[in-house]
Amino acid sequence: MKLYSISGLGADERVFQYLKLDHELIPIPWLTPEISEPIEVYAKRMAEKINTAEEFGILGVSYGGLVAVEMSKILKPKITILISSAETKEGLRGVYKLMGKTNLATLIPSKLFDIPRGIAKFLFGTEETKLLNNILDDTDNAFTKWAVNELTNWKNKKKLNNCLKIHGTKDKLIPAPKDENTILIENGEHFMIVDKANDISKIINNKLKGY
Repeated sequence: MKLYSISGLGADERVFQYLKLDHELIPIPWLTPEISEPIEVYAKRMAEKINTAEEFGILGVSYGGLVAVEMSKILKPKITILISSAETKEGLRGVYKLMGKTNLATLIPSKLFDIPRGIAKFLFGTEETKLLNNILDDTDNAFTKWAVNELTNWKNKKKLNNCLKIHGTKDKLIPAPKDENTILIENGEHFMIVDKANDISKIINNKLKGY
């Protein structure tokens, strides 16, 4: 079974390089969003990159997890795997929802979405600062502005049929959900797709045995 993966906000397939999975991992590159394009419509365009003629799963990290959820609602994959992400809008912090109600993201100039590197290191909780900084340097601020606006206005309340959630106990950006479908990684932070890659790989490989 192939796993189609969507990276975090502004990131790319570099975040998956440390995973050691028993199934083929196929990163889907981000598309350029249309002006004011809703995440649901964007996810439909992303879904066109998946070959549905054979069994597949979808894996999403952070903001990529939100897109993965919307794609899964359309495509019905064998499994959806969310890492450091949320399955529904209830899984997001209240401050994000408040931003959505005030349309704050649309009022901020794109250039201000370039996070200072020291703050980014704290929020993502990683020592892999070189990789994080390289990813941030390559991030399109206009894309980040669009994505933050869609995140803060995300409406999804629907839970998926077969969803594996992996979350760090110290995630500062998206809180760890407390339900039976979530596997917690102690001391994992938001960049644990890199920092805890071995633990995440073992969890996914165990879950997919027999697929």
